Amino acid sequence: MIKKYKKILIANRGEIAIRIARTCREMGIETVSVHSIEDENSLHVKLTDESVCIGPASSQESYLNIPAILSAVDITGAEAVHPGYGFLAENAEFAKACHEFGVDFIGPNADIIRSMGDKIRSKRIAIEAGVPILESINVDNDNLIQKIEEMGFPVIIKASAGGGGRGMRIVENKNDIPSTIQVLKREALAAFGDDTLFVEKYIERPRHIEVQILGDKHNSLIHLGERDCSVQRRFQKVLEEAPSGILSEDEREAIWESAVKISKYVNYDSVGTVEFLFDLDSRKHYFMEMNTRIQVEHPVTEEYTGVDLIKHQILVSQGEKLSLEQADIKFNGHVIELRINAEDPVKMLPSPGLVNHYHRPGGIGVRVDDYIYTGYIIPPYYDSLVAKVIISGSNRDECIRRALRALSETVVGGVKTNIELHQNILENPSFQQDDFSTSFLKTL
Repeated sequence: MIKKYKKILIANRGEIAIRIARTCREMGIETVSVHSIEDENSLHVKLTDESVCIGPASSQESYLNIPAILSAVDITGAEAVHPGYGFLAENAEFAKACHEFGVDFIGPNADIIRSMGDKIRSKRIAIEAGVPILESINVDNDNLIQKIEEMGFPVIIKASAGGGGRGMRIVENKNDIPSTIQVLKREALAAFGDDTLFVEKYIERPRHIEVQILGDKHNSLIHLGERDCSVQRRFQKVLEEAPSGILSEDEREAIWESAVKISKYVNYDSVGTVEFLFDLDSRKHYFMEMNTRIQVEHPVTEEYTGVDLIKHQILVSQGEKLSLEQADIKFNGHVIELRINAEDPVKMLPSPGLVNHYHRPGGIGVRVDDYIYTGYIIPPYYDSLVAKVIISGSNRDECIRRALRALSETVVGGVKTNIELHQNILENPSFQQDDFSTSFLKTL
């Protein structure tokens, strides 16, 4: 049955809430934002038709408070909830609660979120779907040390429910395994409510390649190309681009095929991303995980293909058939996204506080997704991402030059930011020559 949403509640904050609200307005859909007491003056509150306060500053008591969000749905009469990314976006219990409450969750169903959100289970699914994975071992294995020695060091220990770079440690020798497991179990339980860990062979020279997927409820599914997310710090993405310049056409096609294969295997019916490690030495790719939501870096694909991913995510949630076929997807030039964080670039700690002056860049090929403004006070309670500068060019070299020009125009006064880090990355010869791996920032 095809629905036509009249009102959508956005269960998020910041730039992604604004991004969703803008597409909803273009589609003629009213929007409801939710906010903590701390976020009363946030831009996402000002740019939606209605807003409901759902609790104190703490995320646990507001943006992660399922009863409070469903109460906001009830009060406003919203017919659907868009979770954005982060917070409850990949929470199967939230998706299930929305369904039981009689409101649509804009995303895949709870079973898919649960299956693909568990890294151990998703690896089994990848094997069943015929998609290559790295060898891994559950930490509860009775012969763990022996198995790891057979696998060979270094290895990486991961939380099965982890994400966003959290819950991971590289281990170089067997003496460090017990203490690392203890630390990660505590961290995983606190962050994800699940202390299940597994060990995976660590690739020493990888690139992080992900493929954007879009499916509907009528068994149609397409990909929208790949993004290269290899510039990372502590396993967290800093800069993303499309296309990946290190792949041959055969390698690119193989990764696309793997992404489509596993997505079709689980009957995926929304926007999603399938992530892979690409070994620069063996030239092989391996399934890592699937993110069952819109990504922080989705604007890269939007600018690369001209497709509004949020719009199509909403349309397929309403039950509509995909209006796009694989042949309709055309790739244009090169795109780079720079994540601008309010953080101390030396201590790598958040830098909340008053933005006493803000000037965003502009000009041809420059898109800015942000939520700050002059006079806004960045709160200390949430992620430090304040803006995304998305640069389009006819090729990678032009994109880099345009990105440097855009950064030279960007002013965020009153707080520290990572703008200088981005300038250093873009000016680095290894980055400019596209000759680096995910450990690149350790050498910068």
